[in-house]
Amino acid sequence: MILANYQQNYSPVGDSLGLSSIVAILPLLVLFVLLGVVRMKAWLASLISLAVAVVLAVTVYSMPLGDALNSGLLGAAFGFFPIMWIVINAIWIYNLTVETGHFDVLRRSFASISDDQRVQAIIIAFSFGALLEALAGFGTPVAISAVMLIALGFKPLKAATVALVANTAPVAFGAIAVPITTLAGVTGLPVDDLGAMVGRQTPLLALFVPLALVFIVDGRRGLRQTWPPAMVCGVSFAVFQYLSANFWSVPLADIVAALASALAVLAFTRVWHAEETYQESEEGGGAGGTDGGSRRPPASGGEPAAAGDEFVDSRVLTRARADAGRDTHDSPREVFKAYTPYLAIIVVFVLATRVPAITGKPPAKVGESGTGLESVTRIVNWPGLHIFKANGDPVATTFKLNYLSAAGTLLLIAGLISMVLLQVGPRRALRAYGRTLDQLKFAVLTVMLVIGLGYIMNESGETTTLGLWVAGAGGAFAFLSPILGWLGVAVTGSDTSSNSLFGALQITAAHQAGLSPTLMAAANSSGGVLGKMISPQNLAIAAAAVGFEGREGILFRRVIVWSVVFMLFMCVLVYLQSTPALDWMVVDTPPATP
Repeated sequence: MILANYQQNYSPVGDSLGLSSIVAILPLLVLFVLLGVVRMKAWLASLISLAVAVVLAVTVYSMPLGDALNSGLLGAAFGFFPIMWIVINAIWIYNLTVETGHFDVLRRSFASISDDQRVQAIIIAFSFGALLEALAGFGTPVAISAVMLIALGFKPLKAATVALVANTAPVAFGAIAVPITTLAGVTGLPVDDLGAMVGRQTPLLALFVPLALVFIVDGRRGLRQTWPPAMVCGVSFAVFQYLSANFWSVPLADIVAALASALAVLAFTRVWHAEETYQESEEGGGAGGTDGGSRRPPASGGEPAAAGDEFVDSRVLTRARADAGRDTHDSPREVFKAYTPYLAIIVVFVLATRVPAITGKPPAKVGESGTGLESVTRIVNWPGLHIFKANGDPVATTFKLNYLSAAGTLLLIAGLISMVLLQVGPRRALRAYGRTLDQLKFAVLTVMLVIGLGYIMNESGETTTLGLWVAGAGGAFAFLSPILGWLGVAVTGSDTSSNSLFGALQITAAHQAGLSPTLMAAANSSGGVLGKMISPQNLAIAAAAVGFEGREGILFRRVIVWSVVFMLFMCVLVYLQSTPALDWMVVDTPPATP
C-alpha cells in the first residue's frame, strides 16, 4: 500500500486564499524581475526562481524536500522530452538546409515576393512562422523565423522581436493542435467543440498581429504605408483558421491558415506596391525612410552589428551579404528542393496523425499498450513521487514515453527523408546535429529549469492557490480567465502545459460562476498564446537565434507591452462572449459534470 508523501493545502498562510496567493506568486515575480529589471541570463533567473519555489513549497506549503526536488526533476524531464526534442530536430532540419545552401534559396524565394522588409516580416514571421508552429511549435518558429529575417538584413533584436510577437495567433493550434487535444483530455470536453471555440477567438487576434509587425519594423510610417498587405494577411489567416477549426479539421487549422495567408499576400503583392520601399542597411540608412534613412534608430541602447553569428551559421550571413551585391536566379528545381524539407514534414505529420492505421490508439493509463505508432508508447509512474490533492484524490505523476508518435520523432523522420532529398551524407548530417545541440544548449537548460519550476508550483499546490483565488471573482472570472492561461504559458512556455495546468480548474470555476465551461476552457488556451512571447524559454530560444544569449531581458522589455495589450484584448473579447453582447459566438456544448 502506497502512503501519501504529501497532501496539498491551498490556503497554508493563515487559512487565507488571498494571503497564500501573495506567497504563491513570488516565484513568478522573482522570475520576471530578474529577467526584465535585473537583465539576468534566462537560465540563471530560472534557476533562482526554481529555488524560490522549492523554498516556499517546503517552508510554507510543508512539502517534503524530496518531493519538491523530484517534482522539479519530472518537469525537467518533460521539458526535454517532448518539448526540446521537438525544437532540436526542427532546428537540425534547418541546419541541413544551411549545410546544402538551400536555406539561401528559400530566403531568396521569400525575398522575391517583395524587397520591402515590412512585407517580408509579415510573410516570414507570421505566415511561414505559423506553418512552422503548426508542424512543430515549442519555439521552433521563433528560432527559424528570426534567423531568416537576419539573413534578409534585419537587425538581430528587431528580428527576434518580430518573431516573438508573430508567434501568437497560431499557437493554440500548434504542433498539430496538441494544446487543444490536451485541453480536451484534462477537461473531458469534446476536442471539436474546444477547437471551434478557440477558432472563434484567436482569428480575431490574427487580424491585428500583422499590423503590429509592420509597426515594430517601421513605426507609424510602416503602418501607414503597408497596412493593406498586413490586413490581407490577417484577414485571410483569420478566415481560414476559423473555417478549418469549425468545419474542416482542428489539427490542420494552422496549416490551412498559414498557406492561405501566404498565397493571399503573394497574390496581393503582384498588383500592389508601397509608395516607398523599406530596407535596413548595415549603417542604418537607406532610401525612403523617415529619420533620413530607411531604418529608425533602435530603442534600447542600440544593437551590436555583429550579433547573430552565435546561432546563425556564418555562411548564411556571408552568402546573404554576397547576394545583396548581385542578381541571383535559382532554377525552379532548386527552389522546389528548398521547400522539400517542409513538404516532407507536412507529409510525415499528415500520415502520422490523419491515417488511423498508422496513427493507432495510445494507451490511456499505466500498463496499457497502444496500436500503430503508439504500440511502443508507455505511460510510467514517476518513481518516488506520490502527491494528493486537498480532497484526497491522487495527482497524476506519470510520464509518457511515446518514442514513435512524439512530434520530435516525426521531425527526426522528416529530417532523415530530407537528408535524401537534399543529398546530405550521414557524416554531414551528424555534424549538423552536433552543431544544433551546441547552439541550443542554454535554451535546453532554460526550458528544463522553467518547466521544473512550473511542476514544483503545480505539485506543491502553489499554482492551484493562484487559480482558486482568481476563480473567486464570480461572473468577472470571464474577464480574468485568459489571464490564467497567460500566466501558465509565461511560466511554462507551452500552451499545452498551461492547458494541462489550468484546464480542469477553468471548468470548475465556470460551473461555480454559471459560465460556459467550453468558453472558459478555450479562453485558457487563447489567453495563453499571448504569454508565449514573454516566456523565459521562448526568450532564450529567440536570444540564441540572434546571438543575444544572456540578454533576454532586453527582448523581454521589447515584447512585454505587446503581450499585455493583446492579453487585455482577449480578456475583453471573452468577457463579451460571456454576455448577451457576443454569446452567439459561444459553442453550445452539453453541460459537463462539475
